[in-house]
Amino acid sequence: MTHDHDLVLRPTAAQTQAALNPPPGRTGGDLVVESLAALGATTVFGVPGQHALAVFDALRRSDLRYLGLRVENNAGFAADAYGRITGEAAPLLLSTGPGALTSLAALQEARAASAPVLAISSQVPTAGLGGGRRGYLHELPDQAASFRGVVKSVHTARSQSQIPSAIAEAWVSALTVPHGPVWVEIPQDVLLAETTVPVVTGGDTFPEELPPRPELTAVAADLLTRAERPAIIAGGGVVRADASGKLRQLAERLAAPVVTTFGGKGAFPWTHPLSLQSWLEDRHTTDFLEDADVLLVIGSGLGELSSNYHTFAPRGRVIQIEADLGKLESNHPALGIHADARLALQALLETAGERTDPAAPERVREVLNRVRARIAAQGLTLEQDVLAAVRKALPPRAPSFWDMTVLAYWAWSAFDAKAPGTLLSAQGSGGLGYAFPAALGAAAADPTHPVLAVSGDGGALYSIAELATARQYGLNVTWLVVDDGGYGILRAYMTDAFGTPTAAATDLPGPDFVALAESFGVPGVRTSPEALETDLAKALAAPGPSVVVLPAALRMFAPTHLG
Repeated sequence: MTHDHDLVLRPTAAQTQAALNPPPGRTGGDLVVESLAALGATTVFGVPGQHALAVFDALRRSDLRYLGLRVENNAGFAADAYGRITGEAAPLLLSTGPGALTSLAALQEARAASAPVLAISSQVPTAGLGGGRRGYLHELPDQAASFRGVVKSVHTARSQSQIPSAIAEAWVSALTVPHGPVWVEIPQDVLLAETTVPVVTGGDTFPEELPPRPELTAVAADLLTRAERPAIIAGGGVVRADASGKLRQLAERLAAPVVTTFGGKGAFPWTHPLSLQSWLEDRHTTDFLEDADVLLVIGSGLGELSSNYHTFAPRGRVIQIEADLGKLESNHPALGIHADARLALQALLETAGERTDPAAPERVREVLNRVRARIAAQGLTLEQDVLAAVRKALPPRAPSFWDMTVLAYWAWSAFDAKAPGTLLSAQGSGGLGYAFPAALGAAAADPTHPVLAVSGDGGALYSIAELATARQYGLNVTWLVVDDGGYGILRAYMTDAFGTPTAAATDLPGPDFVALAESFGVPGVRTSPEALETDLAKALAAPGPSVVVLPAALRMFAPTHLG
């Protein structure tokens, strides 16, 4: 009898010949690049540094496409978006110490959003490992310790023979659900030394699947089939698992209204009769979900933003399907099912019965009408008109990336994403500067659609250097900068909390963004709310990068979680 673990992949004649006669002049850096190519990588992001130069030298001898950004954190955001768009592990090449540490905020966002990023960093020479404090440039007592609490897994290759396996192991970790960023570090001397290790050709890896336990899905299916008022909260896990089609099938079979979280935008059709859209920061929606006798939560941990700032208190039975074990029942008691959303939805489709509820669409309309009436009473016509103009200008399947800014907070609740995975933001960890470099990564992943980035003027200044990157590579990204002369949302928060903002902290005299863009060779235009749709559509239709600046002070709708 032959067992699977007894099978050995035999090398081809060409592979054997290449192994016996490796080309001269290769280094540990070549092993890194060869390992990535063997695993299926086609595009890498990064910023060079002294300790990592052997890897960048090896790129010249490979077919990998390299996109170099100007700041490591921005390179991380670009890799994050590439991973979200393609579902592949996006390699991020970094150098020791300051370069590596500058990527931390981007890796935190990738971890929070389950974006597969494969960060590969150099390290000080081998003699300096272990905290010996030999005084090498960029030396840290324990570089990996700075990343261990941020990424999914940490891998160190201390010799050249370890490099292919360490990178393959990290690759599998990044792509095993829940996806996430991983960290590989390799000492400078290991990267620089010539190698006799054969050319890396074998790279087949198979991330483990995460199916649900059948006894749990059987109970869940029974609860949902017998429910009187079922409802569904669909989170980002549905989008990442490419499970929106199965979600729609289940919702229609159960006649269950669906609300999508901000990370799950597009997981359910916006105008479907059962769609509660994404109004999670609204008490009417919260009340409706609390009244469900069975609530199915798929791919969401019901964190702060998905629970109306933890005011949500379900009264019925909760079923939670979540790939991240740490999020399972972390906020509410539930029938917890640790599983990939797609596999779990398929299991429910195979076991759940059909129920009818002719009144469900009417109950959904009532909730949405109450939400619209609440917003309409606040005199926020400008904000709604601006968001509508963006939606009209943006082609239906074109992706958009949103920074932490007032217009993005509107988009979370009120923007029709049209398709799964086409509205992405930094709401995972909430850092500034995400939108533009992330949009560059998305444009590199799929050049068939224009890409929109939306930032405030405060957030834009975090990534202004990447205008040079956009111009260098001719990436089709239009950057909408809403300029309100500062950190507008923080100004509003301080006013609400303390009566007045600290102007020195929230008011930011900024540059002329149009002139600044043009100084990089990127076309820029200053627009108005009335001309926004036309100007934005024109910019999106033109090849290459562009900047559209909208001077406007937008306001947020009133919260409902403060009592």
